[in-house]
Amino acid sequence: MSGIDLSQARVLLTNDDGIEAPGLALLEKLIAPLVRELWVVAPRYEQSATSHALTIHSPLRVQDLGPRRKAVSGTPTDATLLALRHIMPEAPDLVLSGINRGGNIGGDVLYSGTVGAAMEAALLGVRAVAFSQNKVPHHEARWQTSEAHLVSVLQQVLKNEWPTDVIVNVNFPDVESGDVAGVKVVPQGRRKPGGRLVLGTDPRGDGFVWVSTEKEQAYSTPGTDEDLIEKGWITVTPLGCDLTSQADMPALKALWP
Repeated sequence: MSGIDLSQARVLLTNDDGIEAPGLALLEKLIAPLVRELWVVAPRYEQSATSHALTIHSPLRVQDLGPRRKAVSGTPTDATLLALRHIMPEAPDLVLSGINRGGNIGGDVLYSGTVGAAMEAALLGVRAVAFSQNKVPHHEARWQTSEAHLVSVLQQVLKNEWPTDVIVNVNFPDVESGDVAGVKVVPQGRRKPGGRLVLGTDPRGDGFVWVSTEKEQAYSTPGTDEDLIEKGWITVTPLGCDLTSQADMPALKALWP
């Protein structure tokens, strides 16, 4: 399978921060002038940390927001599925998910709706790229860094040939655009988000537990996305839909000779 020529491509944009998110608006601004046909289909409201959730117990509604622009009352996976199987008359050549407000590195990718939307495209046979702008908690995202580097990174990625059951996960560091160290292709790290629980009492006197998005471990694994992004690098990581641990297959097979 050859690379993708953006000037001839039909491209779908989606995200998990919702149809009105600034990251999606920036992605649309950057991509619209480059492609033959652009569609935007995204969740109506923020759906962060929904991973690859699919809505099966309630109906979905599609809101028409203009030509080739729709909002879906569901998850990022729902938005991608409906776009490819219901909304778009022809399948896209490429799905771009993001730009997420916050990094999707290490264990984030298992929870990320941004990654989940891209994975749904991959499962449906369409190549996909997920974009995220890393940021320090309680600070604004440096969108200018994504704006300065996203197109050049995407154009390089699209020169490559990769199977449709693999997505490319791109994260931009929380530094000024001129301070970016470069681009590194790196493996996924291991740090888990959501490890800290905050206990409290609501105004009615009832207790609650609030899950924090902070990383459970303070360390990062050297040479991974979580390590390099802290050093100012844009990280690029291929992620596969197949979660099989091939290294562990022989030992398990030996149990049933």
